[in-house]
Amino acid sequence: MFRTKTALCLSLATLAAAGPISAAEVTLTTALKGYGGEGAYLAIYLTDADGAYKGSLWLAGGKTKYWKHLSDWFRATGGSATEVDGMTGASVGSGGNLVVTVDVADALIDAGYQIRMDTAVEDMPDRPAEIVVPLTRADAGTPVAGKGYVKSFQFDM
Repeated sequence: MFRTKTALCLSLATLAAAGPISAAEVTLTTALKGYGGEGAYLAIYLTDADGAYKGSLWLAGGKTKYWKHLSDWFRATGGSATEVDGMTGASVGSGGNLVVTVDVADALIDAGYQIRMDTAVEDMPDRPAEIVVPLTRADAGTPVAGKGYVKSFQFDM
């Protein structure tokens, strides 16, 4: 388990119009099932209520050649390695945990945004949109089960 901190900068011009930008520390906690394969790649990102990509929060798995298997995220970013500079870490092993802390602009919380996660494991099925949870204070601290490799995911503020 490791902790890191990164900032998410979304639509600064729009947010600046609302006044000073403040951010909330959001801790993302992911526990993987014991699936018996190689380390999992995880893309954790934000979308608006319509599912349109707004920014990456964290990418676990550093080999860019495998990012295409995180299909919803990869398509949304255009496969841009520069899109996630400073927001990457190692893949997560079977039965492992990932805990990262990110800064999210306060204006995005309770504003219709969603946290999404795509997962992929070598020689196993890819899982786009394995996790989709509303970015709301009411949903913070509530664990949710994944549809594939993720045993549980939750975010805390």
